[in-house]
Amino acid sequence: MIREASAASVPDGAGWWKRHWLAPAVCLALAVITFAVFGRTAGFQFVNYDDNKYVYDNPVVERGLTLKGAAWAFTYGEIGHWHPLTWLSHMADCQVYGLWAGGHHLTNVALHTLAAMLLFLALREMTGSLWRSAFVAAVFAVHPLRAESVAWIAERKDVLSGVFFMLTLWVYARYARQPSRGRHLAALAAFALGLLSKNTLVPLPFLLLLLDWWPLQRLTPATLWRLVKEKTPLFLLSVGSCVATSLVPEKVPDAGRLSILDRIGNAAVSYGIYLRQMIFPAGLANPYPYPPNGLSFWSVALAFVLLAVISAIVVACRNKRPYLLVGWLWYAGMLVPMIGLVQISYYSHADRYTYLPGIGLALAGTWAVGDWSLRWKHRQAVLGGVAAMVIGVLMICAWKQTVYWQDSETLWTHTLKCTAGNSVAHYNLGLDLDHKGRVDEAIAHYQKALQIDPGYEDSHYSLGNAFAEQGQLDEAIAQFQKALQIDPGYADAHFNLGVAYALQHKTAEAMAHYRMALGLQPAMPAALNNLAWILATDPHAEIRNGPEAVRLARRACALTQDAKPVMIGTLAAACAEAGQFDEAIAAAQKAHDLAVAQGLDTVAAKNSKLLELFRAHHPCHEKL
Repeated sequence: MIREASAASVPDGAGWWKRHWLAPAVCLALAVITFAVFGRTAGFQFVNYDDNKYVYDNPVVERGLTLKGAAWAFTYGEIGHWHPLTWLSHMADCQVYGLWAGGHHLTNVALHTLAAMLLFLALREMTGSLWRSAFVAAVFAVHPLRAESVAWIAERKDVLSGVFFMLTLWVYARYARQPSRGRHLAALAAFALGLLSKNTLVPLPFLLLLLDWWPLQRLTPATLWRLVKEKTPLFLLSVGSCVATSLVPEKVPDAGRLSILDRIGNAAVSYGIYLRQMIFPAGLANPYPYPPNGLSFWSVALAFVLLAVISAIVVACRNKRPYLLVGWLWYAGMLVPMIGLVQISYYSHADRYTYLPGIGLALAGTWAVGDWSLRWKHRQAVLGGVAAMVIGVLMICAWKQTVYWQDSETLWTHTLKCTAGNSVAHYNLGLDLDHKGRVDEAIAHYQKALQIDPGYEDSHYSLGNAFAEQGQLDEAIAQFQKALQIDPGYADAHFNLGVAYALQHKTAEAMAHYRMALGLQPAMPAALNNLAWILATDPHAEIRNGPEAVRLARRACALTQDAKPVMIGTLAAACAEAGQFDEAIAAAQKAHDLAVAQGLDTVAAKNSKLLELFRAHHPCHEKL
């Protein structure tokens, strides 16, 4: 095997600094180019696509690092993933930065930078080739496909698991050169932490066996069983991670599932798409919807032919160019958990799925060019110039791609330009416009999302909210009902349907839906509060129930970290209905004072009237 001289093998005459400072200088250069591309995200906002679930609308995460939060991180899987270490990293960010989005972005950039440096060190340790390893790490660091993983806060799991993936490679490479129990345990620990960050690292033990063949040259027919046995703890960790993942709820309902033949076809086409994006990264977006009419026979057939031809070539070259087979299998194998054979999402493919698999393609291409150019004149100058040009172009493209993640409107407007039939993009753009008060525009996008996907319950729900904002309660009720026809367990739709009925003075219907919402989600403060208000204040005496209203109102206040004046006012009304006038007066006074302090004049005036009313009806009114 032809090996490029590493820093460790530079002769004494080349200078002391080359032997000791060349690798650190490369790491510094990787940090500089990575921050040059992605550092601008410090000025970006959260986006309304999973960032809410992971950070700014997740009360457990917002509280920072707590013992209860740590226990929750290891047991929560409702989002469709089990990645406790990722949750803990988000909590740590909230502990330090609060809800300053820039701080969360900077953590992603720092982790990605560390992953790039560790990749360089691992490849250099395995191959002895400093400059080739540096180029692969640079391509990994600044390729436009990285923008989604780095600039999207919710994809913390990519960059965090990437750090532990690279760390495992580096420690394992050192172990392979000089085996010791400590290094073996260190590799095992790094892999375990990676799985706790994102379970898509499960193929890593197979990759290590592949690297044992090339470049580590440990794998022979005589050593195969010993090397497999050596990795038994790693395989067991992979199995354990798969079991843990199988226990979390499914993200994709049966109605959205593809047939196995469609999944196989989509997987083949996706392999080809990722290859094209590595070479020509244009039109990148998030997400890419499945074609509404499915993939054509010819596109699937062409994809299979392409994969077969590439596989045949790399197998044929396995003896003279082993890195081609290793790079190809790295790419193909690390994509297996995300390629869609086991359907984990609503979309056909995603840029972030290339985060680790793409390294294999960069490695194969870099070593191929390096060996192909061995007899060139002025080889170092030519290759150095080409490498600098490639990295420069990638940096410009990645810099441009990153800007699309600056806020939700920019992200979804760009996505709609790059994709067709994207109901998710229309829906989320509608949400952002709705939040900005541009309700008419939001309604148009919700309706476009429903034209594409009539079974999109979230679009029905949000369209109902928009109609309610405009006072069109009948239209709002119709949309909430459609959302519930699709998903009867939609607690928020039950709650907002209850609100709409209450505004129409249909008390019985409102109460029924509040109770259904609480049956599905018992810890819903707003539903508890609204139901308590009806039970405490309804003009029909047969509906009022003071004791139940007190119980519900107390629970609503207890579930809200800083109880709102409105909720405390409801508690005051409930206590009065139950005949507990001392408590009612104290709660009304507290609600009034809080409303005044918060500048809520209307709420303050309402609670002031309640205070006067409770005092007037107090049994000891004369003494008061």
